[in-house]
Amino acid sequence: MTTITDDTTAAPLVLADSLDLTAAAPLAAELLAARGKPATLDASGVQRMGAQCLQVLLAARALWSSDGLPWRVVDPSPEFADAAALMGCPDLALATAVQD
Repeated sequence: MTTITDDTTAAPLVLADSLDLTAAAPLAAELLAARGKPATLDASGVQRMGAQCLQVLLAARALWSSDGLPWRVVDPSPEFADAAALMGCPDLALATAVQD
C-alpha cells in the first residue's frame, strides 16, 4: 500500500483487492500511522470487502472528521460500492470527512 502524505498531489493509499478479516488489522495500523494528514483512499481495485474492514474505514472516517482533516474514497470499484451499500453505508464510496 502507498503511504498517505499531506501533499494534495501525493498518491492515495491504495486499498487491497480483498478487504477481508485478515486485512482489517493491517489497514487499521496503516491508517493510524497516517493520522494527522489528509487521507485519500483509492478503492478502484477492491474486489470484496467484509464487515471488519468496513468498520475500520468508518472509524477512520470518524477520526479524520474529528480531527478536521479531509478523508475521502476515490474511484470506488463497483464491488466496493455494492458492499458498502449492502452493509448500510452507501455514502462511504462518496465519503469526505471535511465540512467546508
